[in-house]
Amino acid sequence: MSASTIEHPGEVRWETRLLAVVAATLTVFGIASVYSAASFHSAGLREVLKQLSGAAIGGVAMMVAARLDYQRWRDGAWLLLGFTVALLVLLLIPGLGSIAPEVNGARRWIRFPGGTFQPSELARFAIVVWASMIAAKKGEQIRDFKKGVAPVLVITASVSLLVLVEPNLSMATVIALLGGVVLFTAGARIGQFMLLGVAGLFAAVAAIVAEPYRFQRVRCFFGLASDCQAGTSWQLTEATKGFGAGRLFGVGFGEGQLKLDYLPIASSDFLFATVGEEWGFLGVLFVILLFGIFCWLGFRIARTAPDPFGRYLATGLTAAVGLSALMHMAVNMGLMPTTGLALPFMSSGRASLLVTLLTVGVLISVGRMRGRPVSR
Repeated sequence: MSASTIEHPGEVRWETRLLAVVAATLTVFGIASVYSAASFHSAGLREVLKQLSGAAIGGVAMMVAARLDYQRWRDGAWLLLGFTVALLVLLLIPGLGSIAPEVNGARRWIRFPGGTFQPSELARFAIVVWASMIAAKKGEQIRDFKKGVAPVLVITASVSLLVLVEPNLSMATVIALLGGVVLFTAGARIGQFMLLGVAGLFAAVAAIVAEPYRFQRVRCFFGLASDCQAGTSWQLTEATKGFGAGRLFGVGFGEGQLKLDYLPIASSDFLFATVGEEWGFLGVLFVILLFGIFCWLGFRIARTAPDPFGRYLATGLTAAVGLSALMHMAVNMGLMPTTGLALPFMSSGRASLLVTLLTVGVLISVGRMRGRPVSR
């Protein structure tokens, strides 16, 4: 079905409605899982309340974005990117510990009255909006390396670098990949991607080797180190035990043992392992199915978007959710070295949930505008 044959709204309204239902289901399931994973700790109730407030604020943001013409994001792309970069730079300024506190050796959060916010979550959204705007503006010139690929590459690499020095390698990798997804969707040449892929691989290796704890994680993952059981692979070992304990139906909601300090971050970076333990293989399959449906709907909306900007925007935002979910699940199941990446919609983190629900609202906006005259 091509974009020119779509009749709005009856023919495709089900896609945006189902997308909202899937997002809501994942969010509710996530709140329940966070409650179960955090209930053992004294601060568990506060963590759940933060998640509920993130769902409430994010739900409002989703409804507003869904009714807003997505072309507004094109107009504000530079402003959004500039604001995001300013927040990322703020994290790096010495002497601002009261505003940008250091937690576990990293400065990733900005403190404000009532809570904290993680700028890298916004960066993931902003780079897609900005790259989509540039790709739509360049048109066929995007196939030219100097005029098309290079500007997107420079800005994307700069934002990724700011996130990397927090340090946050996993999010920096996602941001770089999303810039590549938008370029690929816009028609950049395959040969250019091969060269960029080689350069990105060398950059990733350099970033891993530069930090001893990252290098140790990779060595443990490939079985090249002997001091891993009580060190860097401990979380991964406990997470895989959780999947094994869950079997087919799980041990039951709230009955999991991982949260009893076997996995200190069971409500965020290893939430999928908690789901596997308490809900079993069927629960894991249910979550994977929901994310699969979400990506299928997002790419359907992108394929039938009314203009190139909408197509690139919907593709990039869908990939932002899909890649993050895939990497989180892969880490939890021992298919990737350990990284700190939240499971979209579900992991504990108000900023992550808010930005993810905002992403859903923009996707719904692109879907709603199909069959209507484009403002440009």
